[in-house]
Amino acid sequence: MPRKFIVTEIPFLFVTPKKNIVKEGFQPFAFEQFFPLLLVFKNYSFDLLNADCRAALNVALLAIPQGMAYALVSGLPIQYGLLGSAVAAILGCLFSNSRFITLGPTNATSVLLFGVFASLGMINQDGMGTIEAIKILPWILLFSACFLVLASMLRVSFMIQFVSRTVITAYVTAAACLIIANQTKHVLGLELDSRDTIATFWQIVYASSKALAGFSTPALIVSGFTALSYIILQYKLKSLPNVAITLILGSVFHFLLQDTIGSVQTLATFDSSLGILSTIHFESLSHSSGTILWASIAISLLCLLEGLSIGKSLAARAGERIQTNRETFAIGMGNMGCSLLSGMPASGSLTRSSLNIQSGAKTSASNLFAGIFVVIGYFSLGSLVSYIPVPALATLVIFIGASLIKGRQIQAVSRATRSDAITFTVTLVVGLIISLQMAIFAGVITSILLFLRKVAVPEMVEYGYNEEGELAALSGKARRPEPEVSIVHVEGEIFFAAADLFYEQIRRVGEDPNLRVLVLKLLNAHHLDATSVMALEELLDYLKEKNCHVLLCGVRRDILRILKNAGVLSRMNRKNIFPHTVSNPTLSTAKAIKRAKHLTSGEEAKVTIYAEQMGKETK
Repeated sequence: MPRKFIVTEIPFLFVTPKKNIVKEGFQPFAFEQFFPLLLVFKNYSFDLLNADCRAALNVALLAIPQGMAYALVSGLPIQYGLLGSAVAAILGCLFSNSRFITLGPTNATSVLLFGVFASLGMINQDGMGTIEAIKILPWILLFSACFLVLASMLRVSFMIQFVSRTVITAYVTAAACLIIANQTKHVLGLELDSRDTIATFWQIVYASSKALAGFSTPALIVSGFTALSYIILQYKLKSLPNVAITLILGSVFHFLLQDTIGSVQTLATFDSSLGILSTIHFESLSHSSGTILWASIAISLLCLLEGLSIGKSLAARAGERIQTNRETFAIGMGNMGCSLLSGMPASGSLTRSSLNIQSGAKTSASNLFAGIFVVIGYFSLGSLVSYIPVPALATLVIFIGASLIKGRQIQAVSRATRSDAITFTVTLVVGLIISLQMAIFAGVITSILLFLRKVAVPEMVEYGYNEEGELAALSGKARRPEPEVSIVHVEGEIFFAAADLFYEQIRRVGEDPNLRVLVLKLLNAHHLDATSVMALEELLDYLKEKNCHVLLCGVRRDILRILKNAGVLSRMNRKNIFPHTVSNPTLSTAKAIKRAKHLTSGEEAKVTIYAEQMGKETK
């Protein structure tokens, strides 16, 4: 019977796999590389032109009413949504080589912009932005664009993976609730009290509830007809641009029956002949620089999340991939154009990007044509928008907002783990009560703190030799003999946050007066730093005072290098260090146990390791 040893396992959470980050050939000084659309047109054919134009027309028919709706969500005049859809699509495709991302205003960015205006008190009782909001908009877009361009140049777009899906799900849910709440007053034809604050979701709900008794019957009728039309079209003819069709039907319905049911508020006309260049107001920057900066960071982060996630998803379905840094640069340049040409925040639109691919787009030129079609629409609409009833457009906006609430995703993130549930709740509550731009930061900080707390909490599992001489786990009720040798398997991230707990748990093992040899298995220990190395040195000093030998086994080359550079190896007997052998993962453990046997009894030991037995069974 081989000598029985107690083995203590200390897993430190989990090991994060290393990501292979492919460096992309982004060459800003090569003209064709800088404008990849030129490469598309080099081998362009009539068939490609036909396919791209058909897809672009479908996208434009969706982008025009969506642009107007998103402008209404943001509290901006509708021309900002139209120009944002056109400018972002045209400029974005000049710097992109992907047909999978169609840039333009989106639900999330529109609501975030509204939240910024509301937090600054720049939203009137009609839900529209004030003159001050219009003045700071170019600065917000300009800084957002600069952040995105800088991120692409520094190749840091991969860091977006550190923003969890839980945060995004909670943020989008909060944004959807804000969209629905803000448009309800238009659907019901309510007139809010000018003394009420409408900066957050709960404030909007409170103000709307006070004015609920003054609802407008004509507004309800128009909203009801629009909702019914949209539902029928979505059920029967889902492939058509139903947003545009429904808006036309609602406008015709109101125009024909306004003498019977009563008239409702319609959209204000705009003069497309006026200049579209943005006016830069430097005094606005000096008055609200802090809020503008934070809002810009939040919008750029959201644009990055939306755009890249949509592009990756659609590209993966087609068996292709996108260049994340290049697409980040394209999104940044699209927003740069919007800041100068009276647009609004632009990101990758899921609905328009999906429609573009489903409509048969073959190249990124389809986005260019879609932008041109929206420009034509912008200069053609003019006074026609005065026939569009606000309740009809608000009803469509509510449907768009409701589509953002994904019950399956909410269920997944709220029930998966306790950490996910906490992160989701914090992000959602901050988004509803404080502001949307703060919700992202609150969610990211919460998820990081919970992750750090998780990786810094070790667990202890005891192992020992059973009657068959195999190394196996001991149950909590198993009788534990007084050990002379303890094997401590360290697994996970041994960085500064976990160093103290690592030291305390090993020290408690060393408190056993019968312990003569402590074996530290470091095969699955990762990310040692100066703090963890100093904790290991303190353990060596402590165990030396107790006349306890310390053996290191499963030591990988990177760990050996760190210990050597820190001077730890010079303090240990080389016979007590057993490097990891790739061809035989259990060999270093076997040698360490034999060495432990020799140190305790002076005899050679026959060692059977459980992992070796499992390997034999699987052969």
